[in-house]
Amino acid sequence: MPELPPLTDPERALYEWQMWVPGVGEEGQRKLKATSVLISRVGGLGGLVALELAAAGVGKLVLAHGGALQPSDLNRQLLQTHDHIGKPRMDSIVRRLHELNPRCEIVGLAENVTAENADALVAQADIVVDAAPLFQERLALNAAATRARKPMVECAMHTLEASVTTFVPGKTGCLACYVPEVPRTWKRQFPVFGAVSGTAACIGALEVIKLITGIGETLCGELLSMDLGTLQFRKVRLPKRDDCTVCGG
Repeated sequence: MPELPPLTDPERALYEWQMWVPGVGEEGQRKLKATSVLISRVGGLGGLVALELAAAGVGKLVLAHGGALQPSDLNRQLLQTHDHIGKPRMDSIVRRLHELNPRCEIVGLAENVTAENADALVAQADIVVDAAPLFQERLALNAAATRARKPMVECAMHTLEASVTTFVPGKTGCLACYVPEVPRTWKRQFPVFGAVSGTAACIGALEVIKLITGIGETLCGELLSMDLGTLQFRKVRLPKRDDCTVCGG
């Protein structure tokens, strides 16, 4: 295992309160500093994941999200500002994260995940977070993470419902085990409140922190399903299919 990077005195002061969490301490904070995380789509959901991980002191964030900011993005994409409408999203994302934590290395890529670039993107990080709105992107990222044997935290939401799970190659199934192909009825645009995206994002960010530091219990192989309209939460065990074309066998 590579030697963990040391903490500076300003970093100890910055992260002092979270280092008090049982099981974290200075070693846990050094693990966070040593880790790189890829986030696919940095909008209403992935943007909050990135914000929480930058605040927690993760050393490097690789962010993939293409396109220009639209007015309809602003009800949930909290790394954006009104004066950035019509401009590339990634410029504002990198700037806002650096304003929060200038020590965090940020690689901003103005592109969405595809089957062609997924392997190269996954190769740049230790852990993957999937927050893409399209299943084409989700399944491509899942396949690349499985090939690279890297954990993937899967975050999703729709209307007042949200879900989070964690896939670990060799220990759990993968996204393709229970969503083997793109659902025919899924649409690019769907109802969304920023508070719902943010709920899934905070839980997803904590999953990454737990994977890195070893504290608590992750959602490894389990789906946390949340109905935020009724505040009902449940966990279900996800399948690991031997005949899965991505992780089976």
